[in-house]
Amino acid sequence: MDQIPFNRPYLVGTETGYIEQAVAEGWLSAGGSFSDRCESWLAEATGSDRALLTHSCTAALEAAALLGGFGPGDEVIMPSFTFVSTASAFALRGATPVFVDIEPETLNVDPRLVEAAITPATRAIAVVHYAGVGCRIEELAALADEHGLTLIEDAAQGLMASRNGRALGTAGKLGALSFHETKNVTCGEGGALLINDPELIERAEILWDKGTNRRQFERGEVDRYTWVELGSSLGAGAVTAAFLWAQLECAEEITSQRLEVWDRYHEAFEDLERSGRLRRPVIPAGCEHNGHMYYLLLPDNAGRTEFIAEMRRDGILAVFHYVPLHSSPAGLALGRADGELAITDELSGRLVRLPLWAGMPDGDVDRVIETARRAVSAAVPG
Repeated sequence: MDQIPFNRPYLVGTETGYIEQAVAEGWLSAGGSFSDRCESWLAEATGSDRALLTHSCTAALEAAALLGGFGPGDEVIMPSFTFVSTASAFALRGATPVFVDIEPETLNVDPRLVEAAITPATRAIAVVHYAGVGCRIEELAALADEHGLTLIEDAAQGLMASRNGRALGTAGKLGALSFHETKNVTCGEGGALLINDPELIERAEILWDKGTNRRQFERGEVDRYTWVELGSSLGAGAVTAAFLWAQLECAEEITSQRLEVWDRYHEAFEDLERSGRLRRPVIPAGCEHNGHMYYLLLPDNAGRTEFIAEMRRDGILAVFHYVPLHSSPAGLALGRADGELAITDELSGRLVRLPLWAGMPDGDVDRVIETARRAVSAAVPG
């Protein structure tokens, strides 16, 4: 029996041709025509003032931490239920991640707990839009404004998703996108920094290019470039940008295909949710998600473990997600938890993600649904 992987990168068919074109142009480092195309597309599609292509979402978050000027003694409030890069970007600068709990409905950070965690040392709020479903960003933006904090959005999973008509990653001063192999639109490894404050654009370009003003030089704005301040090599090369451009041209099609699979899963498990054997994702009013992920919440960790094992017996890779950062070795050493984070601990132990990708064959979707329903019956007796 064929294996069904958790993820399979979707190729639109024009990637190789664009890579050959990039090679023929003779510009393979960061910048160049394909990088310009990607950055323009991202700024226009999201409504951001400026987009800078990076070699990863981690790099985009690290650029945000550099731009914010965070350092020892500063605190950055964030969810514990997130990927390590959300925290490590700030810890690398010497700031302290402060972990707070999530809402049980969306698994996004709870604004009430963010407010309760604010101290005189707080400098920023870093939020995550889990599974491409927007967090309560309006409330968080108001909190940031009230307390003079920088709001940064980890929108790694959020391209082509919005909340109340606003693209994810554009409500805070800075946003970060991911084009990792597991994301909807991919170039293997890649990301982008969204800059939503025009006053930060010039400095962001400098930090992005190793702390130099080379981009100004390339545009003819200065007659030479030089080292201006501390920065890093954050850009993505031309081959990466060329691959990404092919994907961005088809971003709407890719999103539509993923949503079709997501919708089939959601309908297939409705009756199991009604019977109390699992919980499906919650999409709040005003949120337009992008079909990035379909997960189920089983009643307990033992049931989740049995579910995953049953799926593997049928050759289907279903996986859990984040191990909470507040209880990780680095999280304990470099950050602190504000409160007990009981919801994070509970739901992280119950969540399982199903295979989902653009172009997923109908037969594979049928097989995942059939096996998952059987696995639920085995793991959660009625």
